[in-house]
Amino acid sequence: MSFSDRTRHLPPTLGLAALAAGVLALIALSALLYGQPLLGAALGSLAAMMFWLVRRGFGEVLDLARQSEIDSLSRLPNRRSLRRALRRAAERGQAVTLALIDLDGFKAINDNYGHAVGDRLIRAVSDTLRGIAGSGAMVARLGGDEFALLAHGEGAGLAIETLAEMVLARLTHPFYLDDRTLVVGASIGIADRGDCDAIEMLRRADVAMYAAKHDGRMRANRYDADLDARQAAKHNIELELRAAIADEAFGVVYQPLFASDRRRITGVEALVRWTSPTLGEVRPEVFVPIAEESGLIDRIGLFVLRRACTEALAWPELRLAVNVSAAQLRNPDFPRKLRQVLAETGYPPTMLEVEITETYLVREAEGARRVLAELRALGVSVSLDDFGTGFASIGFLRQFTFDKLKIDRSLVADAEHSEAARALVQASVAVARALDMPVTAEGVETTAQADLMNIVGCDELQGWLFARASNAEGIGAALAATRADPSQRRLGGH
Repeated sequence: MSFSDRTRHLPPTLGLAALAAGVLALIALSALLYGQPLLGAALGSLAAMMFWLVRRGFGEVLDLARQSEIDSLSRLPNRRSLRRALRRAAERGQAVTLALIDLDGFKAINDNYGHAVGDRLIRAVSDTLRGIAGSGAMVARLGGDEFALLAHGEGAGLAIETLAEMVLARLTHPFYLDDRTLVVGASIGIADRGDCDAIEMLRRADVAMYAAKHDGRMRANRYDADLDARQAAKHNIELELRAAIADEAFGVVYQPLFASDRRRITGVEALVRWTSPTLGEVRPEVFVPIAEESGLIDRIGLFVLRRACTEALAWPELRLAVNVSAAQLRNPDFPRKLRQVLAETGYPPTMLEVEITETYLVREAEGARRVLAELRALGVSVSLDDFGTGFASIGFLRQFTFDKLKIDRSLVADAEHSEAARALVQASVAVARALDMPVTAEGVETTAQADLMNIVGCDELQGWLFARASNAEGIGAALAATRADPSQRRLGGH
């Protein structure tokens, strides 16, 4: 902290007291020179005491100033301190690079284990960041689960990128607090100062950080001007989503699941569709993450659940599967809302499958156990979706109780050409058999894939080879055809 920064914090009364002490000291010296030792000594003592009080007050003010720039939980510099460092760099024309770090999955840990555990995790992450940065960068906690790294000098950009990679690598490993294993990820946004001020630099890093979160988390994105256009496009989609929710302008289509003999439809998976009045058809992988970030996914998810349960009443022989996002499952009110949908539609809970992803389970294991238990209490079954995408191991299946395992389409595609992928599929099916879980292969697009999945023991096959997603009328027509002639199993398949 510079001298000017120090004196900026001094209250006017402290300055006046210092001035008064100085005047008293001069008067005391004059009294001694003019032969009045008693008066000089008395005034000198008074001046000395005032100087001591001023010095003490000066120290206390500096302590308060320092404390005002330190986060009390992590003992790291806080947002105010970071802004001051950015302003100083701008005043001096220094090259600096900033990284904003937002922890993914922290809120669920805080909600599931309580604030005491959350605070300990923040301190553990703070110590980790401090150790990674060393003396090469400033580490700050901006509040909540958001941190920052700031490096100075010509090599600041490369230094921050290297540190960001180190942070992401460390966060692939869990934190161990007592008997708890806690997993958090991070989305990191990087911005160079360029010719912008501190506020604009923070904004740019924030935009890049949210882009990293939207792109799948556990990555670092560097700011560029295109991200602003992308952010504006996301905002427009969010606005249109709000209007679509009000107008119930979403559609629901269904992709059939077939028994491994490929002749009998055993169930359908409900999939949401949305056609924007200005953008046309918007893919779910585009609008669903935006709905999750903006808090709209609960209402969209409930709409899909209600529509699917209503339409599936016409197909009593088919099981209905519905994808439920991690954002929905984090809502402690979700089981109650699902119960309400089942009661309103009259759909039998035992015919409903809720599909959840392994990503949610790995990052929020404790909360997932509670949610799974509440769903099963309703009579609903739970499927593990997208298995094989890299988050969960086969041993992980033993930690949770599932009613079905769905092998991800990427693993199905790789198994056609890769011995390692084929071995993983076989091992997954073997473990599922041991745990009395049926297995569905997703994304089957070739006859060779279908034959292979049948050989390794999958119970159901799903994919474009057999049927593309269809509306309710198409599913009804397909069922009618298969009842009349079991060989008529395709809905626009290849």
